[in-house]
Amino acid sequence: MKSRLLTLTGCLLAVLLLLLPACSNSGAGMGKKSIVVTYAILGSVVKDLVGTQANVIVSIPNGLDPHTWEPSAKDIENINKADLVVQNGLGLEGGMEKTLAQAQANGVKFFTASDYITIRHVGAGEGIPSGDPDQAIGAADPHLWTDPLAMKAVVAALADYLKANLGINVDAQSQDLQARLDNLNTQVADEVATLPIDSRKLVTGHESLGYFAQRYGFKLIGAVIPSLSDQADVSAADIATLKQEILDNHVKAIFAELGTSAAVIDEIGAETGANVVQLTTHALLSDGSYFTFETNLAKTIVDALK
Repeated sequence: MKSRLLTLTGCLLAVLLLLLPACSNSGAGMGKKSIVVTYAILGSVVKDLVGTQANVIVSIPNGLDPHTWEPSAKDIENINKADLVVQNGLGLEGGMEKTLAQAQANGVKFFTASDYITIRHVGAGEGIPSGDPDQAIGAADPHLWTDPLAMKAVVAALADYLKANLGINVDAQSQDLQARLDNLNTQVADEVATLPIDSRKLVTGHESLGYFAQRYGFKLIGAVIPSLSDQADVSAADIATLKQEILDNHVKAIFAELGTSAAVIDEIGAETGANVVQLTTHALLSDGSYFTFETNLAKTIVDALK
């Protein structure tokens, strides 16, 4: 009798041990699909869309340069184990390109945000004629997140992709988020409307505000780094040309960004009389919200140019 009880107890323990992994997977976040997003601003919008239906991991830490950041071994592991990688595309994630290409070759599913928007291309008369291929007329601009309606198009496409490819239905969240992005666009447009058209002239750290300028009627005068990437070299001739453009266009402020040389931009400001204003174009603010990021971007620009 005693041996039978021991045998029964052993069987029950074995069953419990088999059930434990299944139980733990039903806990907080376990067993959910994994979505890796390359940078924080895009990641914020993806988190708003997905909510608790998947685990969203952002590769590039908020505030670091997406053009140059390189993944660690853990980052590479997360990317290769992901059920989906959401990237910007158009060369933004320069330091990750080899890792992302290898993961895609290994069969990881990819969603590229820039595939679902109307891509802005560098136009004649924008910035400084520097010979950099990023600044050549027709070059594709990767900085799509400064336009809320571009982000709205990304949300709509990603919601469809998640349903078709991962079995995740976020239709209700998508409709709500798209409506919020419409409202955000209206809010920014109203903010910009307080600024006279003649004052809507932008000089930035590098060519990062093209989508914002296109959406809200600003003229791109030039950039301290005349490239869509902040890795281009700055020549004395480029700086001299930019100074003259600032003077000719009566530009009131120059916006310093992530990767901008403080010494160079301060020198330009001192010689042209334009105020140097810090502008957050590549990082979320403390609350981690895309909506706060965009409203702060617009308010900083408008206040500096009034």
